[in-house]
Formats: sequence, structure tokens, C-alpha cells
Amino acid sequence: MADLQNPIFHDEDKAREALEAIRWPHGPYCPHCGNANPDKIALIEGKKQSHRPGLRYCNECKGQFTVTVGTVFERSKIPLTKWWLATHLLGASKKGMSAHQLHRMLGVTYKTAWFMAHRIREAMKEDVKSSGPLGGEGKIVEADETYFGPKDTIKKRTIRGKPSNSSKRSIVALVERGGSVRSFHVERATKASVRDVLVRNADRKSTLMTDESNFYPITGREFADHATVKHTGGEYVRYEADRIVHTNTIENVFSVFKRGMVGVYQHCGEAHLHRYLAEFDFRYNRRTKLGFTDQMRVDAIMEGIDGKRLTYRSAH
Repeated sequence: MADLQNPIFHDEDKAREALEAIRWPHGPYCPHCGNANPDKIALIEGKKQSHRPGLRYCNECKGQFTVTVGTVFERSKIPLTKWWLATHLLGASKKGMSAHQLHRMLGVTYKTAWFMAHRIREAMKEDVKSSGPLGGEGKIVEADETYFGPKDTIKKRTIRGKPSNSSKRSIVALVERGGSVRSFHVERATKASVRDVLVRNADRKSTLMTDESNFYPITGREFADHATVKHTGGEYVRYEADRIVHTNTIENVFSVFKRGMVGVYQHCGEAHLHRYLAEFDFRYNRRTKLGFTDQMRVDAIMEGIDGKRLTYRSAH
């Protein structure tokens, strides 16, 4: 739970110092040239205070910078105190927090709150290349696909009866049992697109567990083992000698995601779906069961702001 009396929510200097401590744990470095020599970086100070607080000068490249340069907060006129509070609210809310709620709680316009939320989601996005594949020898990776919301191309059409999966947005996800999840919005769920997600994100020494969908049998042969449960036959869990076969973990991930999207966000353009998936993945991968606290999640978001930019035009 966030301590709302924390100075970072009320004092701009404290908010800036807290961000500097997270982003520059070993001292400031220049985002323009990468210089980290403390003798060549100077804090610009003066009695008139006509400059921005926390402004630094790099003697190496002759550039100026603050702690927000080179991050998703760059060029933002929103006070850092509000950024800290917004990050706390999104990081601590299991099913998310709508832009309208942020707009009311932060005292900013809806448009500003919407853009703030997307910038924070950008900071939540995992760098899958550096974090490596899920699973490994002796570990279980569950994979499944789900469909959520009508595709933007058919939203305005009148659909009679129950819409088919082909008219919905396709999501493919995999989760390491007891570990992390990765979710992806794909144009269309096919054997090829599902295989691409699996082989890029799961260690092939893993045991793959899925339902009986025909997306998985061929790709399953590329893994150490492939076990399935037959949902159409009423089978959801199968107990074997040394393991329990099910896909309940990934289905629980989808459940939390859909409850948040329907109950909290309600509206999501298809172009933004990948950011909402990143948000829910971020919180799941730092859930309380793994020992994470709200503060640890917030600190992880603040660490993730580095090297990312999202303009209002590109966010739309």
C-alpha cells in the first residue's frame, strides 16, 4: 500500500531526488554522450534559480540534462510528484486503473491522464531479448490462446449471432509455471504465428503443456515433452506419476486480464492492446506470491523508464 504522506507525492525536490537515486544509483551520467565521469558533470546552481531544478551540465559534450532526459518522462510538464503517484496507482492495482480514475485522483485532464498511463505502460514493457527464454530443463511452460474484443476493422459492422474467433483480436500467451508470463497480440492465431511466439520465448528443453488445440501438436515435438488436456472431453487436470498436467495457470492469467479490461478499462483500441498486455504481464511477473511489494513494483517501473520515448502522436 502506498504511503500517501511520502514526500515524493508532495515535494518536487524529494520526487526528483528519489528518481535520481533509482536511475543514477552510481551517480549521474549524460544521456547525450554517455559520460559518467563525475569531474566532467556539474550541477547548475545559483541564487536566482532561473534554471530547472536538478539541471546538470556535461563538460564532455557541452550538453545540459536532467534526470528525465532520455526517459518516457522527457519533455513532460507534469510534476514528478504526480508521476510518482500515477505510477504507484497503476503498479498496485491488480486489474489496472482507468484514465478517468487517474484524471480525478491526480487533478489533471482526462487527455493528460490517458497519455500518462500509456507512458507508464511503456516503462512496464519487458525487454524479452535481454531477459532470455521462459522455462528450461525440468520446467513446465503452459501455452494458450484467447480472443478479446472485436477487431477494429469490423467494429462498425453489424454481426448477427455469436461472433467467431476470426472476428476478434487474437492473443497468444505462455507462462512458466511458478514464474513469469509473456502475452502477445497477433494478427491472427495460426499454427505458424503460435509457433513463432513459442520458439522465440520458451526454452525448448521445457515441457510444454497445452489444451488439445491443433495449433500445438507439431510445435510440441520441438520441446522436451508435450502434454495436453482435453477440455472438450471435460478434462481439466490430469494427475500423472511425477507431474500434474493442466493449463489452469495461463487460464488464470487470461481471467485477470479480461476482468480488468472489461471491468476497469472497458474500451481499448486494437493498436494499444500490446501495451495493456505489457501492463498485466508486468504486475503478474511481480506478484506478491513472488515476494514483490507495491514499492518494489514502482521502483521497477521507474527503472524501466530509461531509454524509452512515447510521444502523444505515436501513442494514438
